[in-house]
Amino acid sequence: MTFAERRRQLAAACIGNVLEYYDFIVYAYLAGTIAHKFFPSDNEAAGLLASFAAFGVGFLARPLGGLVIGRIGDKRGRKAALLITIFGMALGTVGIGLLPTYETIGLLAPVLLVAMRLVQGLAAGGEWGGATAFIVESAPAGRRGLFGSIGQASIAASNLLGSVVVATIAGIFTADQMQDWAWRVPFLLGGLLLPVGVYMRRNLQETPAFVEAQQEAKQNAAARPVHDLGSPWVLLGKAFGFTVVWTVSYYIMLSYLPTFLTRQAGLTQSQALWGNAVALIVLVVATPLFGWWSDRIGRKPLLLACCAAFALLPYPLFSIILSGPSIVTIVMIMIVFNLFIAAFSGAGPAALSELFPTHSRTTLMSTGYSVAVAIFGGFAPFIATWLISSTGSPISPTYYLIFSGIVSGLVIWGFRETAHEKLR
Repeated sequence: MTFAERRRQLAAACIGNVLEYYDFIVYAYLAGTIAHKFFPSDNEAAGLLASFAAFGVGFLARPLGGLVIGRIGDKRGRKAALLITIFGMALGTVGIGLLPTYETIGLLAPVLLVAMRLVQGLAAGGEWGGATAFIVESAPAGRRGLFGSIGQASIAASNLLGSVVVATIAGIFTADQMQDWAWRVPFLLGGLLLPVGVYMRRNLQETPAFVEAQQEAKQNAAARPVHDLGSPWVLLGKAFGFTVVWTVSYYIMLSYLPTFLTRQAGLTQSQALWGNAVALIVLVVATPLFGWWSDRIGRKPLLLACCAAFALLPYPLFSIILSGPSIVTIVMIMIVFNLFIAAFSGAGPAALSELFPTHSRTTLMSTGYSVAVAIFGGFAPFIATWLISSTGSPISPTYYLIFSGIVSGLVIWGFRETAHEKLR
């Protein structure tokens, strides 16, 4: 495969990533409106908790999606798996945009909303591992960190796209129109993007690493695959612990923070979303730079720096946010956090891919990653809201961030450096 072909592979996978994760993340930016439309309650905090619980339910389906779709990716090819995920995500997203609300059909409305989130979760569970394996396996020698980080930057770009779309719509329409019907527009726009993603992914080639693994499997059909990188269960455990700080920081800082800023720091929805968009631009730009750097200095220094940052910085920086500073100060704090997320996201995709053998990479990586995301990431907004409600302290979500930094730091400390080894 020529370098030009590898770049086309990377572009096609990244565009699909942007479209898919836009669909998945836009729910978080509209959590307050969804709470009002599907979980009406006299207690505003209770309605928001229910909305974030439905957000988290979508993540419960991710391990199953990772296992099933990941298995398809390892047996039938990465391309087949990626086509399945993009159709599934579009179905769930358009479904949410078309759902009747509680006012129209009563309790059936939140039930259907949860069902659509489950469909999205199944698709997302197969998407991350499949796309990451595809991108890293397509990378030239010595550039796995760079290629993997560009794939991760595309996911951050989807967050940026979702933030800009929701902020723009919130600026165009009145608050009453947003509550009435305009909240549906971002979801329906996600469905319009489906043809673009399908076209891009239908023209993908299988990765050299996958083709080589398939050929070896045929030559050794009678032999049972050996996980020479370790027991599958040990590898799953490492992937799980590795992912904790990644997913908690991502979903607290990128999905929950706009809601936190409007409820606890006095910002308007538009200010919070545009501030989030500025910080996301930094994340999108910085992630490939850290990926490139990880190909030179190794993965572990960047990964451990992020873990240390989230163990030490959340409490003092959130205290500044809650002290009533200017919006410029708040955005600068968001940028600081996003730079550390970029360091992890730059080195992370390659480091996690290098942990697994090619013949089971998509299944094991998708499953280990998705279980951690389901437990720690999907319910991160719910946990943050619950902590504030239970303790009465708006600083309490920082304890969750600190916990995640310590857990992943201990796991990653025991990793060996794999940046300069060949994929197995």
